[in-house]
Amino acid sequence: MTTRPAAVVVLAAGEGTRMKSSTPKVLHEVAGRSLVGHAVAAAQDLKPDHLTVVIGHGRDQVAAHLEQVAPGVTTAVQEQQLGTGHAVMVALEQLPPADGVVVVTYGDVPLLTGDTLNALVDTHVADGNAVTVLTAHVADPTGYGRIVRADDGGVRAIVEHKDAAADVLRITEINSGIYAFDGAVLRANLQRVTSDNAQGELYLTDVLGLARADGLRVGAVVTDDPWQTEGVNDRVQLAAMNRELNRRVTERWMREGVTMIDPATTWIDVTVTLARDVVLRPGVQLLGATEVGAGAEIGPDATLHDTVVGAGASVVRTHATGARIGESAAVGPFTYLRPGAVLEAKAKAGAYVEIKKSTVGRGAKVPHLTYVGDATIGEGANIGAGTIFANYDGVAKHHTVVGRHSFVGSDSVLVAPVELADGSYVAAGSTVVAGTEPGQLAVARARQRNIDGWVERKRAGTATDEAARQAKEQHSADQAEGEQA
Repeated sequence: MTTRPAAVVVLAAGEGTRMKSSTPKVLHEVAGRSLVGHAVAAAQDLKPDHLTVVIGHGRDQVAAHLEQVAPGVTTAVQEQQLGTGHAVMVALEQLPPADGVVVVTYGDVPLLTGDTLNALVDTHVADGNAVTVLTAHVADPTGYGRIVRADDGGVRAIVEHKDAAADVLRITEINSGIYAFDGAVLRANLQRVTSDNAQGELYLTDVLGLARADGLRVGAVVTDDPWQTEGVNDRVQLAAMNRELNRRVTERWMREGVTMIDPATTWIDVTVTLARDVVLRPGVQLLGATEVGAGAEIGPDATLHDTVVGAGASVVRTHATGARIGESAAVGPFTYLRPGAVLEAKAKAGAYVEIKKSTVGRGAKVPHLTYVGDATIGEGANIGAGTIFANYDGVAKHHTVVGRHSFVGSDSVLVAPVELADGSYVAAGSTVVAGTEPGQLAVARARQRNIDGWVERKRAGTATDEAARQAKEQHSADQAEGEQA
């Protein structure tokens, strides 16, 4: 059983200047979750007694974000970024003294998992280490601190690249900067660390050297997944992390029974839930808290954010945010479902349809070229092409009700608030401002009047005038020929 740490400290105070962004680095996202959100999620898997995030640059934004995504986490403010050792000191000042395990990790290592942190803690306790460092072997260790092993397999030293001799530079095992400490050793040795270095900062790595000098054991856990030790410092690395994590997410879902025609063009946030036998076609993005039911088919070219899709539904070339799509419903192509859009089972929203804060009842159809806003469409109703639900009067939004199995003819405008009763009809081209009774036909359009000679008088010399003249002549010729016969 994994030892429960006394505390986990996540270091997230840095400015991240290489991101060149007004957004704090740790708030940039990978696979639908902020960098610091990934760090906190991995740390929470340890079930620590205390979880503290050290914040500094953009502290108000970061603190507000943490309150939203992880309300049980505490924060400690590092007013000046004076090194990793100083950051941990700031965190410990807010924690009760404890002799248990203290884990230190970073807010910009999004692929680090709870399983790896648990393995770090387990080894730390089992080996009786004062400090245990997470390491990895990499093909190109340039720029990383090297792990120099002692004869007993423990860590003798961590040598920074710029300080390393030729033999040390050949070492491929690198320091991730992620540690498990004995809490008492950490607190005592942080008081002994000095800023006597080129940067004038307090380095956490100095604690390892002090512990080793005191005759305490410093160990290491080697991860076979170097991605878990990789941090994000610029947009190029951010994109690389997105690609790699998305590759892992799509592979996991395929092994769970999801079909992806082209995983390379399929993007799935870590917060998405998929059932078996879902089919994802090329160009699909599933974001946020999206859920897709068994046997549903999504895409090609669909983006769903915080959207629930029922079993057996079909969603093609659709953009949906905060929508609910029922079982065996059909959506698309070129459909826009805005927040509050609900399609019940077997409903249809077709080409060039926009739906906002409305419910389309079971088996009802909105096939094409329609805007539906603030409406309830009853079971089995049919909304003709070009219909507009005019919900806004310039001041307030109003609601429209279309009854069960009603029919709205093409090119109609339903001016809210209005209610069409069950089993009623609206004639094509009508502007409806009053409700109907069951079984009524609403006709709200001007009577047609044909004005003879208008084109000849008002559009003389145009192609239209010439076409009309030729048609009249042909009509006259046809009449004459008919009389002769």
